[in-house]
Amino acid sequence: MTSPALTADCGKCAALCCIALPFDKSDMFAFDKAGGKPCRHLGRDHACTIHDRLSAEGFGGCVRFDCQGAGQRVVQDVFSGQSWQDDRSLLEPMMEAFRAMRRVHELLVLLQAARALHLSAAQRGRLNALEGALSPSEGWSRATLEDFMAGSLPSDVMAFLQSLRGVVAKENPGTRAGASLTERV
Repeated sequence: MTSPALTADCGKCAALCCIALPFDKSDMFAFDKAGGKPCRHLGRDHACTIHDRLSAEGFGGCVRFDCQGAGQRVVQDVFSGQSWQDDRSLLEPMMEAFRAMRRVHELLVLLQAARALHLSAAQRGRLNALEGALSPSEGWSRATLEDFMAGSLPSDVMAFLQSLRGVVAKENPGTRAGASLTERV
């Protein structure tokens, strides 16, 4: 099993967060933007035209956002480096793949946090199996990401993480009773 990079590399992405994600005008975003619509600050080169002053322009939410590497994985692995900006027919499939890959990466981050706990051999075996399922040796495709979203793997991972409540409580006695790993991370 090869673990993917769980760190964003915007230079290898196609600004998927700048088009796929919606946001509402707030103290984190200076204006409303619908999902599926490019941000008005997105340049043709896939770069933010106000990146060096996002906070000052009222986009603290953009500064804080982290796709955990899902964006570049969709562009580079699932779509072989292609971009929706060069082929508009890729926009919807790339946004769907990005949504699914973000979930894959969120679950991998949670499992990575669980790895730091003192787990039994059985729990560690289950964790390894779940990580393996989230990092298939053949990689992800549009079809396998669709199957992932419709399947039981996301809920299986969450059920496993919730089963670790006792371990978390034992290792962190000051936490509120019943706190789960998913609440900690």
